Amino acid sequence: MTAEPMMAEAGRDFIRDIVQADLDAKKHSVIVTRFPPEPNGYLHIGHAKSIGLNFGIAQEFGGRCNLRFDDTNPTKEEQEFIDSIQADVKWLGYDWGKNLFFASDYFEKLYEWAEGLIRAGLAYVDDQSQEEIRQARGSLTEPGKNSPFRDRSVEENLDLFRRMKAGEFPNGARVLRAKIDMASGNINLRDPVLYRILHAHHPRTGDKWSIYPSYDYAHGQSDAIEGVTHSICTLEFEDHRPLYDWLLDKLPVPSKPHQYEFARLNLTYTLLSKRVLTELVRGGHVAGWDDPRMPTIAGLRRRGVPPAAVREFIKRIGVAKANSVVDVGMLEFCIREVLNQAAQRRMAVLRPLKVVIENYPEGQVEEIEAVNHPEDPAAGTRRVTFGRELYIERDDFMENPSKKFFRLSPGNEVRLRYAYFITCREVVKNAEGEIVELRCTYDPATRGGNAPDGRKVKATMHWLSAAHAKRAEIRLYNPLFTNANPDAANFTADLNPRSLEILTDARVEPDVAAPNPAEAMQFERQGYFVRDKDSTAERPVFNRTIGLRDTFAKEVGKA
Repeated sequence: MTAEPMMAEAGRDFIRDIVQADLDAKKHSVIVTRFPPEPNGYLHIGHAKSIGLNFGIAQEFGGRCNLRFDDTNPTKEEQEFIDSIQADVKWLGYDWGKNLFFASDYFEKLYEWAEGLIRAGLAYVDDQSQEEIRQARGSLTEPGKNSPFRDRSVEENLDLFRRMKAGEFPNGARVLRAKIDMASGNINLRDPVLYRILHAHHPRTGDKWSIYPSYDYAHGQSDAIEGVTHSICTLEFEDHRPLYDWLLDKLPVPSKPHQYEFARLNLTYTLLSKRVLTELVRGGHVAGWDDPRMPTIAGLRRRGVPPAAVREFIKRIGVAKANSVVDVGMLEFCIREVLNQAAQRRMAVLRPLKVVIENYPEGQVEEIEAVNHPEDPAAGTRRVTFGRELYIERDDFMENPSKKFFRLSPGNEVRLRYAYFITCREVVKNAEGEIVELRCTYDPATRGGNAPDGRKVKATMHWLSAAHAKRAEIRLYNPLFTNANPDAANFTADLNPRSLEILTDARVEPDVAAPNPAEAMQFERQGYFVRDKDSTAERPVFNRTIGLRDTFAKEVGKA
């Protein structure tokens, strides 16, 4: 694979150039695209690239984009997936308006056209098993072999096909195949299957049908029925284009769309195979399709990734003709860039260590002013409570510090953000020798975090009042895979055992713990977090969206 360009020219790519040229040549009066997912799973970030391209082109050129579900396999399709896909497209910021369609809307027309192919001698019913058909199809170097049923009469084929439709035969007993060329250099043209028998309940048509069209048969014809002008898909469908065109040429379709292929999205440390994602869910390796470790759009949303960051990422990687792998760091950069501008700041202590300020009056508390966003004065300020007993981050103290450790240590003075300078005077340990408390003193003259005598400190730390902070559960999400290029065939070998760390004794500001909208916030010095749907009034839960700095390689190295 080639390296993906870091930044595409704004609004320019080879597909948009084609669209513009078609408009200039007056080939189309209105541009119509479509996003056609199969409702057999949740969408992932690779789909976001296709969504952005199809809906984006429609918006830019004053056309429309259809949302169409290619629901031709009822054994794998569920209403849950249909609902989730619609929610994902809307979350990304796109609207199909009245243009919501299903391939199942066209089942009657597709069946009628299939009978037309039989009458024209271009399709036949084959009694061979799936394995026999596969073996007779040949290889890239050897031609296929004609089916012994290829020369059935039109009358016999029509009779059998109608009996298939009536539910007379069991699953796998027969298929309808196009009669093209078993010696074609393109295996997709070696008499592809158009219909198979499938006694299964369909989410929309119920038990009406006992036969279902193949994806290749339904897809292009659905495009034609909807008046799609530019059928945009990923490169794996390039070899299917001759079949796409053959069917359009042989059927009485109302329009002739053209298929264009672009490179799908591949990300480091990520697998976007729907099979793998399904196995991750079914195997219990994650807690569902919307697990924040999943690359699904639902997972990204639950993790707190803003849709604007996904759109910016898709814009940056551009649209190319050659497959490539994009560094996941680019996605992380876009997430940080958007969240840094939007997220208000709060303080949270993830691994609390108690601090007692011995010279601070017992029972006294005071309100300290803290800014909500240092780069946005309009965001205003808030009041946080300061008292004698505090919590600081355990990692912000070291009893025997190294030369490069400038945070709190015995005899060392540091700044508490927005508050005072404090100095550690005593370390309190339990019977096991673990540090459980620090005894400190503060300088009352440094209120606001500045010393009137001009002395400087080398560290500023966040903190929370022990009496006022609220307990919370914090979920720290790390890369799901430890390998930059995980093996899809044996993905479990590359799973990261440290992909999720749960902290049950964290502390947050009181207003953070209160029920509020699921808006992302920055926990100062910690990263960006969002309230999780598992939260309750008694136990607020927060997911880490991303850290403040790129620690990806460090986290992977811990695995």
